[in-house]
Amino acid sequence: MAKVYTFANQKGGVGKTTSVVNISAFLAAQGCSALVVDVDPQANATSSLGLEEHLAESLKSGDEATVYHALIEGAPVSQIIQTTRRPRLHLVPSSPALAGAEVELVGMLARETLLRKALAPVLRHYDYVMIDTPPSLGLLTVNALTAADGGVIIPVQCEYLALEGLGQLLRTVNLVRDSLNPRLTIAGVVLTMYDTRTRLSQEVADEVRRYFPKQVFKTVIPRNVRLSEAPSFGETILTYSPGSAGALAYGALTDELLGRQV
Repeated sequence: MAKVYTFANQKGGVGKTTSVVNISAFLAAQGCSALVVDVDPQANATSSLGLEEHLAESLKSGDEATVYHALIEGAPVSQIIQTTRRPRLHLVPSSPALAGAEVELVGMLARETLLRKALAPVLRHYDYVMIDTPPSLGLLTVNALTAADGGVIIPVQCEYLALEGLGQLLRTVNLVRDSLNPRLTIAGVVLTMYDTRTRLSQEVADEVRRYFPKQVFKTVIPRNVRLSEAPSFGETILTYSPGSAGALAYGALTDELLGRQV
């Protein structure tokens, strides 16, 4: 049965999608079966894994099935899953149509648990499920947190105001744990976009470690141009630039995540 992790931070541009797709790629490279679930209307995980064509068709005709159809129309996730360029790495794609789902979900029964119920039939086919969320704390993110039995992973960029809004995220996590998902924990905090040339990065890293004394991963993700370039080619860092500092960091982070489960 799959271990389900949700990556969340309502602050945008902190490395959620980058972490989801690259950790998943390294898990697949180690022989694990991984499913990425893209519940962000921006669909960055979908395009980062080379599904631009699927995304384009969804935009053009609306006929291509995405996570929107699973949540709103009850379409089986098994019929939505797409293969990627990497063996053992699959994707439940998103599309901009998901932007309207927040409004549509409001009137639905058990609206916070729709994603968990949709994923339940396919969990036995995977070792890991990684959920990418939008930069908000709305119903899509709440659904993702409710589905996470492995916990929530919080990427935090090593830049000014890094901790801004994290208190609200933690309150949401506690609320979901108390009322919807008693198994929800903080599985880890990932420091991203670390710049060794600046004192600010070190100061922010120290501040985050004080705020999360036990949860911060030892592996720090550096600011790396290869990590920024890879999505534009529909590739993960593992295939785009396997020897880069970004690839080495995500490889080490994946090992650390696996080590925490022992």
